[in-house]
Amino acid sequence: MPETLLDPTTLGDLLRVASASDYARWEDQIRRTGGCANPIHLTGWTIHKDKTTGETLYHYTTANEPGGRLRLACGNRRASRCPACAWTYAGDTYHLIRAGLAGDDRRDIPATVRDHPRVFATLTAPSFGRVHNRPDNGTCRCGTRHTPDAPELGTALDPTAYDYAGAVLFNNHAGQLWQRFTTRLRREIATRAGLSRRELPDRLRVSYGKVAEFQKRGALHFHAVIRLDGPDGPGTTPPAWATVDLLSDAIRAAAAHSYTSVSVPAAENQPARTFRWGSQLDVRPVKAFGDGSDITEQAVASYVAKYATKAAETTGALDRRIGELSELDRHGVPDHTRRLVEACKVLDPLYPARRLWAWAHMLGFRGHFSSKSRRYSTTLGALRQARADYRAVQEQAALGLEDREPDTVLVLADWQYAGHGHTPGESVLAATIARNLQLNRETAREALRDQLTDERKY
Repeated sequence: MPETLLDPTTLGDLLRVASASDYARWEDQIRRTGGCANPIHLTGWTIHKDKTTGETLYHYTTANEPGGRLRLACGNRRASRCPACAWTYAGDTYHLIRAGLAGDDRRDIPATVRDHPRVFATLTAPSFGRVHNRPDNGTCRCGTRHTPDAPELGTALDPTAYDYAGAVLFNNHAGQLWQRFTTRLRREIATRAGLSRRELPDRLRVSYGKVAEFQKRGALHFHAVIRLDGPDGPGTTPPAWATVDLLSDAIRAAAAHSYTSVSVPAAENQPARTFRWGSQLDVRPVKAFGDGSDITEQAVASYVAKYATKAAETTGALDRRIGELSELDRHGVPDHTRRLVEACKVLDPLYPARRLWAWAHMLGFRGHFSSKSRRYSTTLGALRQARADYRAVQEQAALGLEDREPDTVLVLADWQYAGHGHTPGESVLAATIARNLQLNRETAREALRDQLTDERKY
C-alpha cells in the first residue's frame, strides 16, 4: 500500500473492494491488465461452437464478473496517464529499436545488421533566449550553482526578452524540419559517394528510428538511430564506402545546410521566421554490448524507449488538451510553461492551419513522438499482433481447443462499452498490483542479466 495516509472516503472504498466476495476475480482481472490505471470496461458475451455439430464448446458472459464487467488495459502510451500500459509501450519501443541495431530473426532482421554503419544522433532546437542552466563551470548566468533538480532550470532568465512565440512555432514545425533533414542527408551521402540522388537508392538505403523529447525549456529535440543498409534494407550489405565516418559527416552537413530549414511567414505583430536546427548537434557511433562504450545497443534502445512514454508534461504542462487558460491555474502549471501555452493561444488565429491551440498541451508540437523509416526494423503493430497471437494460443489451450482447426470453430460475440477507470479504492489497489508486477519483472530481469554476465566470463 502507499505510504501516504488515505482519506476516509478512499479508505472506506478500498475496504469495500478488498472485502467483497468477488475480490479475487477482480484482482485477477487487474493483474491481466498489468495493473492498468484506467481500464476499459466491457459488458457482453462470447460463444464458441462447433461448425459441424453446433455443439457449444465454450460460453463466457460478463454477467458473472465483478460489477458485471470485463476490464481491459487502456493501452495509453503516456506514463503520466497509465504507468502500467506505458511500461508495455516502452518495452515494445525498446524491442523495435534494438531489433534495428542487433537484429531479430523472428522479425526477419539478420544479426549482420550489427556490422552496418549506425550512429545515435541528437538534433536540438535553436536558442530562443537565455535560460537558467548548469554549464560546465557550474555557475549559471544568474550567478547561482543550480542543483540538478532545481525547478528554475530551463526557465527564462528574462521572460520579457524570451521568444515564446518562436519556441512554440519551432515545436509546431519540427516534424517538417526533420523531413527536410532526412531528404538532405540522402543528398549529402550521395555527394560523398560520387553518386547522383537518383543513383543512391540502387546502392544504399538510409534507415532510422527516432523519438522526440522536450527539454526543460520546453523546446523539442530529436534522438535518432540512423543506419546505412544495402539497397534492399537490413538484409543487404551496404557498399564498402558507406562508413560511420561518412555517415557522421553527412549528418552534420545535412543539419547545417540551408535547405534544412522551414520558413514561417509574417503575421500580425509576428515577424517572418526561418527555423533551423540548433548548434548543439551530437553524433556518436553505436557500439555492440560489452565493448566499454556508453553508447551501446542496449543503452540506446533503453534511452529511446524511456522518452517514447513522455511528452510535454515533463515541463509541467497538462497531459491532455486544454479547454481554458484557467485550467493552468488549477493545476499549478509553472510560469515558463504557462507562457508557452499562452503563446499558442495568441498565435492560433494568426496561423489557423497550424492548430496551435489544439496542441497547446504539447507546446505546439503536433507530430508523432516516436517514428521510424519503413525498413528500419519491425513495427509496433507487428509486436502487438505477436503478443495477441501468443495470448490466443494460451486461451485455446486453457479452453481445451488447441487440437481443433480454427476453421471448424464458429465464434459469436457481442461486446458493449460500459465505461472506464477505477473507483478511489480500486485505484489504490490497482497501483499496488502494478508496483508488485513491476518489482517481479525487475527481479527477473536482474537475475537474467546476472546469468548472462556469468556466462560471458566463461
